Amino acid sequence: MIIVQLAKALEYLHAHGIVHRDVKPANILLGRNLCPYLSDFGLAEHQKNLKEVSVENWRSSGKPTGGFHKKNMVGTLIYMAPEILRKEIHTEKSDVYSFGISINELLTGIVPYTDLRAEAQAHTVLEMNYTEQQLTAAVVSDKLRPVLAIPVSGASEKILSLIPRCWDENPQNRPSFSDIVSELAPVLEQRLRSIDENLAPSEPYDPSIGSANNLQAVHEDVNWSTQGELLSKKSSLEVTSGLRNWLDSSYDPQAYHPVLSWGSFATCGRRETMEDTHFLMPHMCSEMDIHVFGIFDGHRGAAAAQFSAKALPGILKSLTSARSPADALSEAFVSTDFAFRSELDSLRKSRGIIQKDWHPGCTALAALIVKDKLFVANVGDCRAILCRAGRVFPLSKDHVASCIDERERVVGAGGEVKWQVDTWRVGPAALQVTRSIGDDDLKPFVTAEPEITETVLSGEDEFLVMASDGMWDVISNSEVISIIRDTVKEAGMCSKRLVTEAAERGSKDNITVIVIFLRPVSTTERIY
Repeated sequence: MIIVQLAKALEYLHAHGIVHRDVKPANILLGRNLCPYLSDFGLAEHQKNLKEVSVENWRSSGKPTGGFHKKNMVGTLIYMAPEILRKEIHTEKSDVYSFGISINELLTGIVPYTDLRAEAQAHTVLEMNYTEQQLTAAVVSDKLRPVLAIPVSGASEKILSLIPRCWDENPQNRPSFSDIVSELAPVLEQRLRSIDENLAPSEPYDPSIGSANNLQAVHEDVNWSTQGELLSKKSSLEVTSGLRNWLDSSYDPQAYHPVLSWGSFATCGRRETMEDTHFLMPHMCSEMDIHVFGIFDGHRGAAAAQFSAKALPGILKSLTSARSPADALSEAFVSTDFAFRSELDSLRKSRGIIQKDWHPGCTALAALIVKDKLFVANVGDCRAILCRAGRVFPLSKDHVASCIDERERVVGAGGEVKWQVDTWRVGPAALQVTRSIGDDDLKPFVTAEPEITETVLSGEDEFLVMASDGMWDVISNSEVISIIRDTVKEAGMCSKRLVTEAAERGSKDNITVIVIFLRPVSTTERIY
């Protein structure tokens, strides 16, 4: 149904003489009933305007367009048709090509030209060691295309035969969207009819069910992100006397105030699933200069990470009775851990929808900036560093069993630590980290109580970097500083640069990075 509706949207555009020029999954939004909405018309252009443009007759408008090719050869590389990569002008058949690549990605769940099932593209095809130039040459000259979806994806033979025609080398051989709608409409009608026949008369049709061939008993899953969000909203109150007391009693109004800009990027790395998640609350309380950022790295399932990312900010915001920001962070971590484990245990006992031997957990890292104070709370092996006067200033310590202090703490609390595979690990689960949220089978010695550092910020402090171990495994603290110094000073771009560098170096884990600049920077600046 999504594919047919998307084809109808593009048919409508082309009928009105408009070429979208950037069809890709990121520009397709889904409503609650899975109805697709084509978005982002920033690159769209009327066909008549495109047909009148060529290298020979193009004239600069006097604006910094970058020349003919920069202005007219637009789109996203892995979805761009071969003729566009050959620097020819877009036509409506270029949209057809992008449509074919996009629906194949929809059916396979795999980013084109990769083996990664990723929510975000770290770059083009890093794991195949392609550069953008090599990929372009392969698509144009070698007719490289993504691996075609297979019948087990649930797609009909009509759709599977349509995709190669959409991405045909010759634009003239590609069908129009009118042809595509005509071909697929009967397929959709047949499927809807089959579903109606298999549903009881009292049951309304739910488009999210899929084809009749895939009808099966519903397994009730727990959406931990939603559960956490509900908890967050329930406990989230307006910041009142508690937070005001922190500020009124401890902070000089004449103290240094950092000027923040922030950005993040994440990819699942070389894994099938994404168990990292993060949150940015840069205006938790703008009136009182309170900002919160956090990263959660799931293990043994992403449930705890999803839950914590929603629950922790709300609990933290409601802790108006805490004596200090450090106390608030500590209570927030412990409370989130308790809430998650209680909910998990309740679900096991009451409804039996969670496996008894499933014990998800996550490491967590949170940064709380209150005026000129920076508080960092950490459990596990996510890490935060500060660039101070060009040098690394560590803000957290990795909680892993290979650390002597942590190993002794675990053993002292009654836990067992053994050398397994290649390093020290905790308990029967062979967990490498010694502190986490969740992991209820390893409590209390794998504690959720964070270590907290407090830092007074000054004009020497340039930026803060927070990341999961997927980055730190392959990039050192000092290299992170060097990479950011050699990148355009825009926090989102710096985050993506670090993630792509970690992926290119072969990180086998999920990678999530948050970069927060603590003083005004210029995006035109390349090197300090």
